[in-house]
Amino acid sequence: MKLTNCAASAQLANIERLYLEAFPAVERKPFPLMVQKSQEGIIELLAIEEEDGSFLGLAITVLHGNDVLLDYFAVCPHLRGKNIGSKALKALQGRYAGKRFVLEIEDPAEAAPNQQERIRRESFYLKNGMSAMPYLVSLFGVQMKVLAHGASISFEEYHIIYKASFGRQISSNIKKAKSPAAS
Repeated sequence: MKLTNCAASAQLANIERLYLEAFPAVERKPFPLMVQKSQEGIIELLAIEEEDGSFLGLAITVLHGNDVLLDYFAVCPHLRGKNIGSKALKALQGRYAGKRFVLEIEDPAEAAPNQQERIRRESFYLKNGMSAMPYLVSLFGVQMKVLAHGASISFEEYHIIYKASFGRQISSNIKKAKSPAAS
């Protein structure tokens, strides 16, 4: 398995297709904006591939100083449940070793039609070395849990990644929410 930066690659179409399929519209940024930010060196559009170049999934990361935000991560639907996600997450953690690695997931404690999926997603990330931060965020109105690998991150440090990378238009839609219930 390998991670390939696809700012100008044939895999870019695969990344866009899976991105549109895997993430709800309310959680997606405009794809052309992400391509632009990748050309500016702010984002990495990464294809998760077999050694022969077969497309397995995507990882879209935002780079800011010593912080890396795993903004989007998905494995092709027909390949899920085959340990590809765990291997890819370990590869990402290795790629960004020495940096604080952060991501958000939909709050599994919030009642939702996909609550079981949310619980499985949280279990996946915790099993793969991520730790929950002691706060929740409202990301464009969606309550999210913030997870980190390598070190804790405060809400203010997390928020600055968005502000520095995407400006006020996007960062103003991210607010600190209530603290998660003790579990």
